[in-house]
Amino acid sequence: MEDPFVIIPPKGNPVPMIVSVPHCGTEFPEKFIGNYKGDMIISPDDTDWYVHDLYNFASDMGITIIHARYSRWVIDLNRDPDSKPLYDDGRIITSLTPTTDFFGTPIYKSWHYEPHEDDIQFKLENYYWPYYKKIQELLDERKNQFGKVLLWDAHSIRHHVPTIREEVFPDMILGNNDKKSADLEYIDVALSGLSSGIYQVNHNDPFKGGHITRYFGKPEDNVHALQLEMNKILYMDDDEEEFDELRANMVRNVLKKTFTGLIESLIH
Repeated sequence: MEDPFVIIPPKGNPVPMIVSVPHCGTEFPEKFIGNYKGDMIISPDDTDWYVHDLYNFASDMGITIIHARYSRWVIDLNRDPDSKPLYDDGRIITSLTPTTDFFGTPIYKSWHYEPHEDDIQFKLENYYWPYYKKIQELLDERKNQFGKVLLWDAHSIRHHVPTIREEVFPDMILGNNDKKSADLEYIDVALSGLSSGIYQVNHNDPFKGGHITRYFGKPEDNVHALQLEMNKILYMDDDEEEFDELRANMVRNVLKKTFTGLIESLIH
């Protein structure tokens, strides 16, 4: 069985940063693909399209990138393994093994299909925990080398998802579990860098960071974690279908400046 993740190693000297992209995967394992609606998995709607391509500059900065191979519809790597909700404010959040997309459309052939417990355990053991274990290995390696390390969990979302929020989403949302997953120094550096561009930047609203940020962020142990959610039209066309190189390069400039500041703060 192939790894459920892809590793893009750093070019040149490594730095104490890891980038995770858990929702860019589009593949479906042969074991489960027959359960899904064929017309929906051709282009799984809730995918964080092209985010691993957007961050293609990171390896040149010495950053290791890990990204998912499989669709979040197989198993959502940024949810609690016991499907405990991340928020309690009434918003619709898909579960560990979703049965619908964000708009409530069933993704399985059978309308009332629920993943069997045995299948969920298989997905946890073969797709979910291997992703987490690999992140932990990468973090441990960098922490042993530098004494501290920062995990950047990269996401994107549709411009407007009324089942989650009535209003359109801000351009960028930095999440750190209400300042619990990273030291204030790195939170401030990240906010300053992201705010240096033309984009509206929110902090922990409406997203505080998902399970990956909350699980790995242990600033008391010199392991820091930040999540960046961004509006898809920042780097895609207005229909959120095609990658827009011009828009993407504008975002990359802001991300590079942000990462440069974080690396300098981490090393010095």
